[in-house]
Amino acid sequence: MNTTTLDPPFNPYENSLNFLLASYIIPYVGLTGYVGANPKLLTPQARKLVAGLLGVESAQDAVIRALLYERGLSRVASYGVGVAELTAHISELRNALGRKGIKDEGLVVAPGQGPEGQTVGNIIAGDRFSLAYDRTPEEILGVVYGSGDPAKAGGFFPQGADGRIARAYIA
Repeated sequence: MNTTTLDPPFNPYENSLNFLLASYIIPYVGLTGYVGANPKLLTPQARKLVAGLLGVESAQDAVIRALLYERGLSRVASYGVGVAELTAHISELRNALGRKGIKDEGLVVAPGQGPEGQTVGNIIAGDRFSLAYDRTPEEILGVVYGSGDPAKAGGFFPQGADGRIARAYIA
């Protein structure tokens, strides 16, 4: 299975499992972005807003991951792989696009790599201290653009994102 091109093209509306897999893609990227942005925020109001968004994003990610974990050994019909394996591929792709090492993990990890090195189940992804990973705005753009480059639009934003940060990267 190629991690960048799916054949047949992925259809999130084909069935409920595909919809859950599609839902897995974005919340965690947002979560890591909020963690990464928090130290750069200047006002208490901005920190409060991001803390509130982080709480909601974390809950969404945990629910989606828990539902997928229950189906971890189920096969994704069109691709002949299990749910846990596909989430690992998605996480590997997000790590590659972010270009800053491991900041993402699938639903099952190797022994010793899970939360605090104690489990292979990975419903709530975190570093070795069980803290959420962070991503910079540049990393987030690389992931959501699907290019790995914050200056090269594509993916979820074929014309580029339109915020002040995104505009600073696109020439």
